Formats: sequence, C-alpha cells, structure tokens
Amino acid sequence: MPYGDAIEIRGAMNHLLELWKPALLGIIEGLTEFVPVSSTGHLIIAGHFLHYGSSEFEIIIQLGAMLALTWCTSDRILALSGNLGLRREGRPFLLKVGAAFLPAAIVGFLFHDIIEAYLFRPGFVASMLVVGGIAILLIDRPGERVGLEDLEKMTFAQAIAIGFGQCLALMPGVSRSGATIVTGLVAGLSRAASTEFSFFLALPTMYAACFYTIFKARDHLLDELGLGMFVGLLTAYVSSVVVIRAFLKFVRTNSLRPFGWYRIIFGIVLLAFFALTGADVSSE
Repeated sequence: MPYGDAIEIRGAMNHLLELWKPALLGIIEGLTEFVPVSSTGHLIIAGHFLHYGSSEFEIIIQLGAMLALTWCTSDRILALSGNLGLRREGRPFLLKVGAAFLPAAIVGFLFHDIIEAYLFRPGFVASMLVVGGIAILLIDRPGERVGLEDLEKMTFAQAIAIGFGQCLALMPGVSRSGATIVTGLVAGLSRAASTEFSFFLALPTMYAACFYTIFKARDHLLDELGLGMFVGLLTAYVSSVVVIRAFLKFVRTNSLRPFGWYRIIFGIVLLAFFALTGADVSSE
C-alpha cells in the first residue's frame, strides 16, 4: 500500500474514532435542553474540555432536540392549537405563542453576534448557572403551587411576560426552559402549565435559531461539521425523547428546586476549578 494511502486511511480512522465527542455532546444537549439547567451552558463547558465543537455546532444539534419535541408533543400541539388554527377557537393560543416568541426573536436578531462574541465563555456560563440556581430556589418554593392549569385560559399579558423572560436565556448559562418556566410561575401559571407552554414556545424559538444559524454558516457548515453534526443530531434526538416525557411527569408533583441546587453546586465547582487551575475561562 502506498505511504500516502496509508496516511489517508489512518486519518479517516482517527476521524471516526473522534465521533464519540459529538455523540457525547448530543446526549448532553438532549439531557439538558428541556430542563432548567442550560443546555447551551453545558455544551460550552463540555466543548471547552473536549476541545470540540463551535457555537454553530452547539446551536445546530439543538435541531435534534426540537425534532424530538415536535414528535413527543404533536398530539397536544394539534389539540391546543385547534388543528394549526383552522378552527377559530384555536387561533388565540397560536397568537399567544407568537406574542411570546417576538421579544427574544427581536433581541436575538439585533444582539446575537455581540452576545456570542463576549458571553459564550466558560467562566460566564458557570456564574450564570449559580445565579439561575439561586433564582429558582427563591421563586419556586417547596410544596404544591397554586396556579393556572389550563393554557387556553392564559392571558396575552402572561404570554408576553414569559416572552420577555425568554430574552434572559440569550445569555448562555441562564437556560431557556428555566427562564420561561420560572417567569411563567411568577406570571401565575402552575408548574405543569408553565412547563408545557415553555415547550410550545421552544418550537418557533429554537427552529428559528437553528435555521438562522444554518443559513449564516451555509457556505462552510458541511465542510466543518459533516458526520459529527449528524451524530450529534441523532444522539440529541434520542436523549431528548427520554427527557421530555420524564420531565413533564416530574413537574406535576415536584418543584424545580433540585435543578436549582444542581446549578449552584455545578457552577461553584466549575468556578473553583477554573480558579485553582488558572484555566483561561475567557476563551471558548
């Protein structure tokens, strides 16, 4: 075998062996996207230690999680939306989702590049994990919480409030699901209803973010990510299916406080590690 061919084969084998990294990142995405711990934050931290991925990769593998959410909630989506708004009584709910989607869409479009350039840093993520955990402990008290259970009775004011809460999640480490669920609790929804609306709101928000990223990176995306992107999407899809169903059951009888404590402990451990090792937490 010619020496050049042997080098090419060895390089291909090494590339295949490296696929465990996007597979692991996809699993992390699926495990964290729909619970209030910040999937983007976990991906930034994991990517930092694995020396793999990019901001484009982290956003695009979320498409696997979105496909899983679409699959798991399709019956409920059709029931609440009135067959995609074809029935008059289904249109108000779709309009509420649209109203909640707009604030983050506008802020994200205007400031995405600035946020990505300055905030997608392990040190910032660790700090936001702690801050978000404290917020969950302060807002979601233990025990049964009284709140609106029927999403169809939710007001436009409540929907818009949740939409502004979602803007906080543009900062990595805050958690989109955490910001929207906690804002929903403050706005007067029950945990279950707030979580369910957070899921519905995730669909236009995350699909828009994924397709916008794909469009921006269209010229070099496949060359840079290729098979790794597909593997990440697949593992994100599978792990998301498991988490979505389990989390919806969990919030019906439990508070979010375990996630708050997890965020605080994980964030403090990361900050201590960075401080003790002198790691460059300002780099991606």
